[in-house]
Amino acid sequence: MRNDPRSHGLWETTAPHGPQYPILNGTHETEVAIIGAGYTGLSTALHLSEAGMSATVIDAVEPGFGGAGRNVGLVNAGMWVMPKALPDVLGPVYGQRLLEFLGDAPSEVFSIVRKYDIDCEAVPNGTLHLAVGKAGLQEITEREAQWKACGAPVKLLDATETRRRLGGGNYRGALLDCRAGTIQPLSYARGLAQAAMSHGATIYANTPATKVARENGVWVVTTPNGTLRARWLIPASDAYTQNVFPEISREQVTLPYFNMATTPLPKGIRETILPNGEGCWDTREVLSSYRMDRSGRLIFGSVGRLGAVDFGAHKAWALRAMRRIFPQLENIEFDHVWWGRIGMTSDHLPRLHKLGENALTFCGYNGRGIAPGTVFGKALAKHILGELPEGDMPLPPSDIRPAALRNAKYAFYAAGSALQHTVSDRL
Repeated sequence: MRNDPRSHGLWETTAPHGPQYPILNGTHETEVAIIGAGYTGLSTALHLSEAGMSATVIDAVEPGFGGAGRNVGLVNAGMWVMPKALPDVLGPVYGQRLLEFLGDAPSEVFSIVRKYDIDCEAVPNGTLHLAVGKAGLQEITEREAQWKACGAPVKLLDATETRRRLGGGNYRGALLDCRAGTIQPLSYARGLAQAAMSHGATIYANTPATKVARENGVWVVTTPNGTLRARWLIPASDAYTQNVFPEISREQVTLPYFNMATTPLPKGIRETILPNGEGCWDTREVLSSYRMDRSGRLIFGSVGRLGAVDFGAHKAWALRAMRRIFPQLENIEFDHVWWGRIGMTSDHLPRLHKLGENALTFCGYNGRGIAPGTVFGKALAKHILGELPEGDMPLPPSDIRPAALRNAKYAFYAAGSALQHTVSDRL
């Protein structure tokens, strides 16, 4: 991945290698042109090609290069916001529809993994939302009540059970979501690409879209070495959007997030930490996340960028915090570090935008890209195939509105997280 060990870290090291994707040269025609080979774009291509429709994906680098190959790998149900926020913001029809749609999303991910035998370390054993202090316990208690009202298989755990499942920490409790789990996110993206190509989809790498235009009822996508003509256009690069439809990324405030992975833990220690394989995150505003990989590495993440100035502060904090939560890791070091960007919308809910005739995009996943991206891609495919009318989509179309003070907020999050990590978890 462009020889940057901090871009994809452990995931690039352990993911099965994909094929050598060609660069688009000359003029090509397809029924659906998809810009961006992340979860949404690849899922769209997979479900279209399964139905026999030609789909072509272009990516500026390669499948999984953006957020799909850098994230924690939590396959979550729903969004960060409380379940009740969806009908409150979207109304009873779309709110309830989106709740059900995203609630079932992890099962769709794990179903695709099984169907195509994708080697992505899938562990559908649930997630733990860890309560920090009294306020955190109140938050997950309310979250449990709201999800149970929707019929979701969630369970509030007390402090003792939480510590047993986590293997450390002093959390007041945790919300176990049995729908969720973990995967190796870059491996999953590459597996989606392989599955789509097995049904006839075409994928081009190192092929950035530089311009799009509507000409005589056809979308024309220009790239450095050629053009792609299509009846439908699906921009699917979300927060990593650059050259075409840049308003998609300008609608979101970028939040930097990093991960650090330990060396493989000795067996005796490995068995004491997350023995059931759940993925975790806590209720802090500058949150932390923890999970294990197949080789017994603990992956520890939080808000922050790993630039030249703030890398040291984040790494030193991560070691302190990890050893406080898991004292058995006192002598364990990190051997992989990486970071990426999360696109946050104003209400922390995703968006559906119509960008012209036969041009649609879902975006704004707010750190929940894996499961939503997969099912939103399927919804786009079903819409194009005529199986899902616009009025039955999981979201109503909305106008794009630029995020206020976008750059200033990014600088605030980056600097604030570095300051927080500089002073916290010191004895």
